[in-house]
Amino acid sequence: MILSCIGVIVVRRRWSLLNVTHLALRGRSHVPLSGVIALDGPSGTGKSSVAQLLAESLGARYLDTGAMYRAVTWAVLRSGAGVRDAAAVADVVRAVRLSITTDPCGQQVMVDGRHVEGEIRSVEVTAAVSEVSAVPVVRARLVALQRELIGSGGIVVEGRDIGTVVWPTAELKVFLTAHPAQRAMRRARQVGAVAADEIAATAESIERRDSFDSSRAISPLRPAADATVLDTTELTRLEVVRHLLALADQRGMVSRPGLPGRSVLPGQRGPATVGVLAATLPDGERGVPQ
Repeated sequence: MILSCIGVIVVRRRWSLLNVTHLALRGRSHVPLSGVIALDGPSGTGKSSVAQLLAESLGARYLDTGAMYRAVTWAVLRSGAGVRDAAAVADVVRAVRLSITTDPCGQQVMVDGRHVEGEIRSVEVTAAVSEVSAVPVVRARLVALQRELIGSGGIVVEGRDIGTVVWPTAELKVFLTAHPAQRAMRRARQVGAVAADEIAATAESIERRDSFDSSRAISPLRPAADATVLDTTELTRLEVVRHLLALADQRGMVSRPGLPGRSVLPGQRGPATVGVLAATLPDGERGVPQ
């Protein structure tokens, strides 16, 4: 049985993973990941679920930049400002107080002191977020905040322009992609849509957002020149995480020496290694839900 706070991976009958991640998340000075992992890509490719699990697996921080744009969009809609009125949108973003945590096991998003983690995933916000995100003032302010949060590294960051604009010096840049039909299925499942017409509507929405984000003048959606492009269409979430763990390990981003606050596996003299973790994670359903 696997328990996960998205999850903090605890395998009850396999002691090799017991408490390997959760302790490190609370001890911020004991982060085994060095540098920045940038995960970019369109919706439905698995960015969020993969980024969170990857951060947990490494005992690292996690930042969902998309949640920041959604939070600002929610604030704009709540204010009554038109999403196509750039001046009004800019006024809202200048006045709003936005805060976001970087714990992959319980990320919190607050707007003016109000928790909005659920509300920012609404259909209305999803429909408006691309236009709000394209306003220069919105982008400038959020990119500045994102860079501040990334700080000295030890973090997995997901978004649409991390490797190209927000943090182009990231030690590992990965651009996730997937077949449009698979992406539509994943996104539809995420919002509880199962009927054929609902899935078709989701596919159309994804296509419109892809077109808008790829053609915008500021921070267009595209892979960085030095990014690894990974197609997740036929991969499970855990297979993607294994691949990313291997890439991070190859780049020397994963600490091998013993770290205070990390659990030691039975029969080992040090903490769990990437290889052990990757070898023992169970497989799941094909397709990586975001």
